[in-house]
Amino acid sequence: MSPASLSAVPSAGSTPLDLEPLGPRFGAIVHGVDLATASDEEIAAIRAELTARKVLFFRGQHGLDPTGQVRLGNRIGELTASHPVVPGIDEDHTEIYALDSADDGYADVWHTDVTFVKRPPLGSILRAVTLPPAGGDTNWADLELAFESLAPPVQRLAEQLDAVHDGTKDFGYYLAQRRQGRGSEWEGETVTSLNPVVHPVVRVHPETGRKSLFVNPGFTVRIDGVSEAESRSLLDLFFAHLTKPEHLVRHRWAEGDVAMWDNRSTAHYANRDYGAARRVMHRVTLRGDAPVGVEVLRNAV
Repeated sequence: MSPASLSAVPSAGSTPLDLEPLGPRFGAIVHGVDLATASDEEIAAIRAELTARKVLFFRGQHGLDPTGQVRLGNRIGELTASHPVVPGIDEDHTEIYALDSADDGYADVWHTDVTFVKRPPLGSILRAVTLPPAGGDTNWADLELAFESLAPPVQRLAEQLDAVHDGTKDFGYYLAQRRQGRGSEWEGETVTSLNPVVHPVVRVHPETGRKSLFVNPGFTVRIDGVSEAESRSLLDLFFAHLTKPEHLVRHRWAEGDVAMWDNRSTAHYANRDYGAARRVMHRVTLRGDAPVGVEVLRNAV
């Protein structure tokens, strides 16, 4: 139940949702929705708020199991395989990626999911399965606000840049050794290698037209077309800026919690502060599109 001081906030969709905002434009807790039985109108409103608020949290979703999480994901969008390299939890749930600390399933680096492919996911839905007694919070950064708060000259520079994204460091060994060189089927093809891809440093959101700083420490390895020293200085600047406290929301997990985020305009980081305790999270990802830069706005004028 939301605090008495907060009233229902009109949704960007057709059905109002009871939102508890976590910031002026970033993050909200959604009250009063059972994701396992949500109506089509509620799903449409959630999808609209996902774009508007960028990260949403749902408490007490005890009715969701793996099958229900897959069903929910397919109501929000179109699910991908669990991951280009890591298989799903079982043959009946190939869409679910398990982040299990018992199998080195940590996410303690700032990242945007799977930006090392040509079409990174639109978004993700994460469900708490096993939680440590304390710790294991997840933080999200608003990449649109990060771009907006850059000085105008730096914005103009960033808009001219492209960056190389590469998943080899984190997933190359897994693909070669644990999957024997054959990963998941992704975009209609079996993944057999992880080739670097180039994305614009400033991404234009395909639904809102807003700009975001589309780089992340997890997978962005260099700025394209500049020297190594220039690349490192630029990435250091961007990485430090996007994780400033005023760009962040932090979620303390409880049993039954579900988080959804727009992967096109956020980055996230899972705290690894729970020692030997086990933490298991199940994630599904929504099929996305190829990032485009500011030229799409210029061409539209």
